[in-house]
Amino acid sequence: MKQETALKLLKAGENVFLTGSAGAGKTYTLNQYINYLKVRKVPVAITASTGIAATHMNGMTIHTWAGIGIKDFLSDADLKNMKERKYLKEHLENAQVLIIDEISMLHAKQLNLVNQVLKYFKESDEAFGGIQVIVAGDFFQLPPVGKNDERNRDKFCFMSDAWVEAKFRVCYLTEQHRQGDDYLNDILNAIRAQNIQQAHIQALEATRQQDIGDTFTRLYTHNMDVDTINYKHLNAIETDPHQFNAVLDGNEKLMETLKSSVRAPEELVLKKNAKVMFVKNNFDMGYINGSMGEVIGFEEDDDHGMLPKVKMTDGTVMAVEPETWSIDNESGKTIASFQQIPLRLAWAITIHKSQGMTLEAAEINLTHTFEKGQGYVALSRLKSISGLRLLGFNAQALELDSLAIKADKRFQELSGEAEQHYELTDLSAQHKAFIRHCGGTLNEVEIERNEKKLAKNGGKQSVSAATLDETRALFEEGYEIQDIAHERGLTPATIINHLGRLQKEQGLDISVANPGEEVVEQVRKIYKKLMKRQNAENFSEDGNIKLRPIVEATSPRMGYDQVRLALLFIE
Repeated sequence: MKQETALKLLKAGENVFLTGSAGAGKTYTLNQYINYLKVRKVPVAITASTGIAATHMNGMTIHTWAGIGIKDFLSDADLKNMKERKYLKEHLENAQVLIIDEISMLHAKQLNLVNQVLKYFKESDEAFGGIQVIVAGDFFQLPPVGKNDERNRDKFCFMSDAWVEAKFRVCYLTEQHRQGDDYLNDILNAIRAQNIQQAHIQALEATRQQDIGDTFTRLYTHNMDVDTINYKHLNAIETDPHQFNAVLDGNEKLMETLKSSVRAPEELVLKKNAKVMFVKNNFDMGYINGSMGEVIGFEEDDDHGMLPKVKMTDGTVMAVEPETWSIDNESGKTIASFQQIPLRLAWAITIHKSQGMTLEAAEINLTHTFEKGQGYVALSRLKSISGLRLLGFNAQALELDSLAIKADKRFQELSGEAEQHYELTDLSAQHKAFIRHCGGTLNEVEIERNEKKLAKNGGKQSVSAATLDETRALFEEGYEIQDIAHERGLTPATIINHLGRLQKEQGLDISVANPGEEVVEQVRKIYKKLMKRQNAENFSEDGNIKLRPIVEATSPRMGYDQVRLALLFIE
C-alpha cells in the first residue's frame, strides 16, 4: 500500500495496523498523521512497546501511559485505584487517538490490559473504549519477552482478543524509502519470504573483512559478549576510572527485581572517552532511553559529588545526574528503589536493544543466534550493505517464526484488498467528521497558524513546554511537589525547577508551595551574605549561587530541595 492511501484511512478514524519492511516509511507516515492531528488540536497519545522504541517517536511506553506497569492481570480494585490517580484519570479520559509503535514486542496479555483500562476509563464496551487505535510495527522483528515455556502463539498480540475486537485495517507499506544500495533490501526481502539464495549468502559472507570505518556499533546476541567487549575497550583507555555505585533501598526481594530489570549497572565504571548510552527517559534534561554519547570529563556537583560530563551525538554537553527507579505499593508509597547514573557502556549493544535504530555502520556477530528473527532485526538496522561487517552466522540466524510468516501473508492480502477499495475513494467527509468527533478544529485559518508554529519548531512539539504543562496541570489540581514528582517519574528537584520556570515565564502563582516564612527568611539572610562576599567558589560557571554553601550555613540543617524551593520566594 502507498503511504497516501494509509494516511487516507488513518484520517478517517479507522483502527489501523501499519506495517511493512524496514525503510518502508512506517515512522514517517505516523509522524505525518501526528502532525495532521496536532495542527487540528486533536489530542494524540504517542507510545511504544519499549523505552528505546518510544524515544524514536518522542513518546512514552504504553505500560506507563496506560498505567499497567508490568502487570499481567488487573482486578476491579486495581482499576478503581488507577482512577483515583488524577493525572492518569485525566489523560486516559481525554484520549482520542492512541498510537502504539513497535507493536511486535508488546505481549498479547498487555494489549488486552490496555483494552480493559480504556473501556473502564471511557465507560464504554467498544474496543479500546471507542477511541482510534493505531498499532505500528513488523512481526518479523523480535517477539515479546515471555515466560520460558510460552509459545510465540501465546505472545504475539495479533492473537489477542483485543486485536480481534479492534478490527484493524491493515496498511502494509510496500514502497522502499530508505536511502542506500538495494542489495541489502533484496536480502531482507528474501529473508521475509524465506527464499534465501546462494548469492545472498555469498554477499553476506563477503562483508566479513569489509572496512566500515572507525565509528560503528557492535551488535551481539548475548549480554555476555557485549559486556566483554565494553570492558575490553574501557580497560584500553589510560585515564583514571570513576566508579558510581547504585544506592538501593527497601524490600530485599523487590530490590533484586529492580537490579535485574534496570539497565543501569549496579557498579558503573566510566573513564574519559568512554562510549555510553542513556538508559532512562528524561525529556526535561533532553536525553532519552537509547541516546548515545561520549564521556568528555567529570565535574564536582553540590548535590551529588562527582558527575560524568557527556557529549551527545547532537553536540549537547551535560553533567549527568543520578535517576531513581522504584517499585511502589497500591497507595503510592515507594517500597524499593534503585538510584544510579542513567548510563551504560555502549561500544557494543545487544540486538534486542538495537530494535528501532537505524545505523550507518555495524559489526554484527550472529554465530550464537538463539531466537528466530534476531538475524533479520540486526541486518535491518543498516541502511546499506556497505556499512555491514558480518563476522558469522548460524543456521537459525536467517530464519523467521512460522506463525509470523503465515500472519504476514494474510496481512499483505488484507492490505491489498483495502488498497483496491480505498485508493480512489474520496474519504474527505469522513476526515472532517472524525476531527469534529474528536473535538478538533476545522477552521482553516487556525490550522494554517498551527502549521506555521509546528514548522517553526522543526515539526516537533517542544518537549520542554509539554513537560512544563503537565507539571502545571498537576500543581493546579492541588498536588504536593512530592506527589507531582512521583506521578511524573521525576525528582522533586526537577519539579521545583519547573515551578520556578512556570512562575517566571507564565506568571504562575506558586504561593501555596511556600515552605514557610521562617525557612524563607533564614535562606534569604544566608543568600544575601553570600552575594555580598562574592566568593568565587560559591558560584557556578553561569554565575548562579551554588546550593551547598547555603545548605551548610542553615541551622538546623535544611535539605537541598527545601533550600531550592525557598530560593523561589526570595526577591
